[in-house]
Amino acid sequence: MTVPVPPAPDVLLREYGPAVSVPLGAAAGRALAASGVLQSVTPDPARDGHWLLRAGSRVGALRTPGGPVVRIMPKTPVSRIFFLLGFSLDPDRAWRDDREGTVDTGAYDDVVPALAHAVERRIDGALRRGVLQGYREVTESSLVVRGRIREADQIRRHFGRTPPVEITYDAYTADTAENRILRTAVERLLRLPGVPGPVQRRLAHQRVRLADALPLVRGQELPRWQPSRLNSRYQPALRLCEAVLRGSSPEHQPPGGDPLAVDGFLFDMNQLFEDFVTVALSEALKDHGLIPRLQDRHHLDTAGLVRIRPDLVVRDGDGRTPVAVVDAKYKVDKGDGLLNADLYQALAYATVLGLREAHLVYAAGRLPTRVHEVRGTVTGTDGRGVRLYRHSVDLSREPRQLVSSLHDIAGRLARACACAPT
Repeated sequence: MTVPVPPAPDVLLREYGPAVSVPLGAAAGRALAASGVLQSVTPDPARDGHWLLRAGSRVGALRTPGGPVVRIMPKTPVSRIFFLLGFSLDPDRAWRDDREGTVDTGAYDDVVPALAHAVERRIDGALRRGVLQGYREVTESSLVVRGRIREADQIRRHFGRTPPVEITYDAYTADTAENRILRTAVERLLRLPGVPGPVQRRLAHQRVRLADALPLVRGQELPRWQPSRLNSRYQPALRLCEAVLRGSSPEHQPPGGDPLAVDGFLFDMNQLFEDFVTVALSEALKDHGLIPRLQDRHHLDTAGLVRIRPDLVVRDGDGRTPVAVVDAKYKVDKGDGLLNADLYQALAYATVLGLREAHLVYAAGRLPTRVHEVRGTVTGTDGRGVRLYRHSVDLSREPRQLVSSLHDIAGRLARACACAPT
């Protein structure tokens, strides 16, 4: 009689926390290291059969084949994380809860349970008036003729004989791009580690409602959908489901090996903070008649060999002249080395773009704005050198306060543009 092996206990890590020694087999350890989802995965020299795991900026949960579930707890409250995600996906607050300014994450304070709850609630709201149907082009071989015969395929495959007939027609069906995205997100969430039983049961109910839509195959590109009046009730759920599908089940190709599938869902807090800052600033800058450009590409050298890509370049009303540059930094190291590197980077942006100042926005608590004036960089008749501004955003504050702090920074950028020499 084979005695079942109990599952390994969950491993709890903290975002940017200390390394934790975990019992892992060699294969599971190597798979986790090759996935690249943790900041470091190394054998523990002090304990045989153990590996040292240290989390970086990614938070959530993951499970490797043959290994335990690794849960990475964020420093930022989960409700605030979903507010940042919501604002980045939809700054008009199309799918945020009207009362609190954030998505409904229930009573869950862990990323994956809160995510599963939020997605299920949004899908339930989308399907409340029934499953959306639409026309989709179908290409198939058939014994009867409907729609249009694909003559070239008919000749190539059947040498002109009939039946079968190669046809294309428009079918009115629930198997649409929108429903496929919702159905696939449900399937992914049902496979994630850490989804509570009540949420799993509600997700299974949504899967039944979406049974006529085919789920996407792992690795398949997400189908395109166009926002319209007809699918307006779906849009909040679609945006959230697309975020789920982009952040779950990452596949990695280690050098010289087979692809590794790591089942889980991970938020990259670096990317999430950068998206929130740039989207919030972009929305605020439009009120000042300025044009934001995200990830604007430039070159550091005249030969065009060294690329630079600031998070946000602000241009004047005609969109031609850069008037400000911003870079978002989620993690602030207490050592001076990383901070100095940020200042050097900001100075390079200002130099290339011909600006008198550059701005860095940190997730660093309620710190006052600091200004560094660079020596030997006089650019105007006032004798002032290039100024590098360090702003801070406190992610523990309420959503309205967060947005207000970004509006204040946008106002500072607008004033700098108004004072810039022409």
